Amino acid sequence: MDGVEPSGIRYPWPEPPAPGEAIEIAEGVLWMRLPLPMALDHVNIYALDDGDGWTVIDTGMSSNKTRRIWAELMSGPLAGKPIRRAVVTHHHPDHVGNAGWFQAEHGVELVTSRTAWLFSRMLTLDVQENWPQETLNFYQSAGMDPAFLEKRKADRPFNFADTVYPMPLGFTRVKQGDVIRIGGRDWDVHMGNGHAPEHLTLWSRDDHLVLSGDQILGSISPNLGVYATEPMADPVSDWIESCERLQKLARPDHLVLGGHKLPFTGLPLRMRQLIENHHGALERLLAYLDQPKAAAECFAPLFKRTIREGEYGLALVEAVAHMNHLHHTGAVTRTRRADGAWTFQRKG
Repeated sequence: MDGVEPSGIRYPWPEPPAPGEAIEIAEGVLWMRLPLPMALDHVNIYALDDGDGWTVIDTGMSSNKTRRIWAELMSGPLAGKPIRRAVVTHHHPDHVGNAGWFQAEHGVELVTSRTAWLFSRMLTLDVQENWPQETLNFYQSAGMDPAFLEKRKADRPFNFADTVYPMPLGFTRVKQGDVIRIGGRDWDVHMGNGHAPEHLTLWSRDDHLVLSGDQILGSISPNLGVYATEPMADPVSDWIESCERLQKLARPDHLVLGGHKLPFTGLPLRMRQLIENHHGALERLLAYLDQPKAAAECFAPLFKRTIREGEYGLALVEAVAHMNHLHHTGAVTRTRRADGAWTFQRKG
């Protein structure tokens, strides 16, 4: 790390904790990991020592395997005191997946934003055995490759309930501007958007820690996706607004504890990068739209790399997000093609 400027991004721990183990990264703050069955093969979880018990940050995807690892953690690094609270940063399954299990089986208090809880509970109750026509229409409107669409139709739809444990009725709400005490520290609550609505981030008043979930990650940019539930959404706008607002809080000494990859310092630089990355993608996309193109035809300028089959779905919903943003800002025109796809072309 010699020669890196003070404003640069540093990763104080080059290796993550092993399964079932923990690394103490600040007084009373443990970093642990749970596996995920996808290209991004892990989620970070944290436990903060409240004296008479633990507060955990995020819960991993619901599976018997994940709960066995939680059992190892509770009899290992977390032994001696119970988990009393689970703070969920946002509603995605790798973060909220075991929240209901903690509530139902361990009497743990669930703390999250109202939107995260509403999305989680609504989606776990919305089980589809067959593809809704709305969803298929949405894929066609995005220009999904016909072979990929046919393959997807043949599979059972993914249901949130497949990877999220049933959620009880009650939770404790936190909102923008709240202060919450966890692990002997007071934390300011700041909500992000774009990756997930009303995404919780926590900024310690007492030291240099930031619990950022997926809103701020060190070496990857979180997915900004549009789905059939809100096909005209503009998460890119939400994302840029959130980044610009959170950027004002960033200090070089902040240690950022994110939902994936490694904890890092150098937050002011990272916030600039996260904002500039999307401005750059939008500029490349706009230059590419000299002729009408559907979202699925715009992976090359957006991602600057080959998109493999396993990444296709996430790439498609992110491409739609950037197309929608250009449409909402008036930079492009939008026309429906004979195959049902919306095509976009820059004005002038």
